Amino acid sequence: MGSASAGFDIVNSPTPPDPANLEFTADQMRQMGGNVLDRVVAHIASLSAQPAMGDVAAEAFCRTMREPAPELGEALDAVLDPLFCDYIPRSFTASGPGYLAFIPAGGVFPGALADLISNGVNRYTGVWMAAPALVQLEANVLDWFRDWMQFPATTRGLLTTGGSMANFNAIVCARERLLGPDLRDGVLYTSTQTHHSVAKSAKLAGILPDRVREIPVDLDFRLEMNALAAAIDEDRRRGLRPFIVVSNAGTTNTGAVDPLNAVADLCASQGLWHHVDGAYGAFFHVVDGLRPLLAGLARADSLTLDPHKGLFIPYGTGALLVRDGSALRAAHEATAGYLPDMVAEEFYDPSQYGPDLSRGFPGLRVWLAIKLYGAARLRAAIAEKRQLAVDAARRIAGIPGIVMDAPPQLSLFAFHLQWPGASLEQQNIATRELLQRVNARQRVMLTGCTVNEGRFLGRVCVLSFRTRQSEMDMCVDDVAEAADAILARC
Repeated sequence: MGSASAGFDIVNSPTPPDPANLEFTADQMRQMGGNVLDRVVAHIASLSAQPAMGDVAAEAFCRTMREPAPELGEALDAVLDPLFCDYIPRSFTASGPGYLAFIPAGGVFPGALADLISNGVNRYTGVWMAAPALVQLEANVLDWFRDWMQFPATTRGLLTTGGSMANFNAIVCARERLLGPDLRDGVLYTSTQTHHSVAKSAKLAGILPDRVREIPVDLDFRLEMNALAAAIDEDRRRGLRPFIVVSNAGTTNTGAVDPLNAVADLCASQGLWHHVDGAYGAFFHVVDGLRPLLAGLARADSLTLDPHKGLFIPYGTGALLVRDGSALRAAHEATAGYLPDMVAEEFYDPSQYGPDLSRGFPGLRVWLAIKLYGAARLRAAIAEKRQLAVDAARRIAGIPGIVMDAPPQLSLFAFHLQWPGASLEQQNIATRELLQRVNARQRVMLTGCTVNEGRFLGRVCVLSFRTRQSEMDMCVDDVAEAADAILARC
């Protein structure tokens, strides 16, 4: 145990010599950092051997965790042991190579390094003047996104905690630009397959549920253009004010990409704002050969991106691009007597383009990852995920009993299990059982969704940078084995 003169040994002793002093010595920080780093590296190194889904049926366990705040501190090891041994394992292994559920986000290691730097130096980037060089790094990231998505030089952007907040800010921009203070008659249009954050964001932005139109989709789960045009015309006849269409560059359910060019044409002719939710799929646009899959994306008025999906950055990293940057600034620009004078518009000031004033340095995790990998390696990884999905979908479609409802438009596909004479309910039960059997093997994790009139689908989404051919082979084998076992008794 360290003596008072040697300094408080945080690893071994819970009793500091000076309770009011919250500082650690350099040696203590190195010891703590090394301990944590060793555990994190060991965790990452073991991901391929970990179950694809931990035990999340943990209600009883979570009740045992409830406790009052400790009056005295504990040793670091005493805190880390249950964290790594008991708490972290009781979760989806979302950073693992077998995670093909929901929309994966692997979390590249440079993102973790960036968070250590960001939290360690603890610089404030809410206004440009507080950290101009650091804010410029974030501005560079947004410019890189702008160029990759082929948006014009007038574009400005915002880093957010995820796609939900990006969607919210986009709807606010459109509302301010096209509705002004008269919100009640404004109408938002989107498809039945759109992420639930769009409806939630509309409500938070003052567009109430009875002014949100969910438009039907076609057989490929894409926004049906005739139905969209008819809905807009009907609302105009009723004296309402259509103002925004939210389309999808990859839906969560089936990975569908809406007809973005057609939506852009309609919005241009009708004077509507076109927002593309590209949280899942927009980064496929970075790969030249895949851009035709997202034709029309570059024409959007605003675009949601999720670097913590398509760029493999750790969770908590979203982004918004707005073609006319003045619209984004107009929605958020504000000042106060205690703030410094506004910087020239040549320089990016985060507080003038988003709702936050107090903020850390979210751009560092993206900037550091791109600097260390380079764009070429990131493009190669993105392209590989598309190819893995296409190949796996072809093989799974050949399994007896499997019906491919949604072939991969990007890197997500969906299917169900059926046999002659089976009712929809029987097919749904069988498809759910198939997923349960696959997940029980713990090699890969799949999730499902319900579409149309109650059809349950199994989904495979390939987007983790750690997912390679071996995991896809496991996925195909496990689906085939599960389907065979279920059909054998039908």
